[in-house]
Amino acid sequence: MSSSSKAEQVSLASLHYEHPNLALNEADVSADPFEQFALWLGEALAQGGSEANAMTVATATPDGIPSARTVLLKGFDERGFVFYTNYESQKGHELTENPRAALLFHWHVLQRQIRINGTVERTSVEESEAYFHSRAPGSQLGAAASHQSTVIPNREWLEARLRQLEAEYGEGEVPLPAYWGGFRVTPLSFEFWQGRPSRLHDRLRYSLQPDGSWQIERLSP
Repeated sequence: MSSSSKAEQVSLASLHYEHPNLALNEADVSADPFEQFALWLGEALAQGGSEANAMTVATATPDGIPSARTVLLKGFDERGFVFYTNYESQKGHELTENPRAALLFHWHVLQRQIRINGTVERTSVEESEAYFHSRAPGSQLGAAASHQSTVIPNREWLEARLRQLEAEYGEGEVPLPAYWGGFRVTPLSFEFWQGRPSRLHDRLRYSLQPDGSWQIERLSP
């Protein structure tokens, strides 16, 4: 190992962050985790953080090989959390073959995280089409041009494909590609994490019960 690598390890090991003195108490949170999520998301947006709706989506193959990437949350309600992608991408294939996912939101300024685990289904074609046509024309063309996660010869090939579609559709409407649309993650559990001093963080887990209610439990940090 080089001396620079050793120095980097020492530097990383010595990093320390002071956590704000914010608390997460059972008496203060909503009994509904969707309401609590909306509250925290609103506070993250109010902090002015860019892309507060960014979330990590973790998937796995049927034999358990995991993968994760960051996408943007585009909507949520009591049915679940929605994002859009290419159904033929790696995550699209994995979610089709193994329809379970984990989501992670991290808001560094507030020292908060939310973890969500749940089942996955595709949104309706009508939902996907409505969102697709709400996007900027360039984003619509980009989605149509990209066969996400497949190997391509080079950047020039992709740009040529985009120019081809620009010439094909001109100022007209870009049709929704058959391979593009939304996934909805329906939660089975939420975990709200609040950073606290001395690493004695607050963790509250909501677990869905058979009667549709949510059980709230405190977890050790």
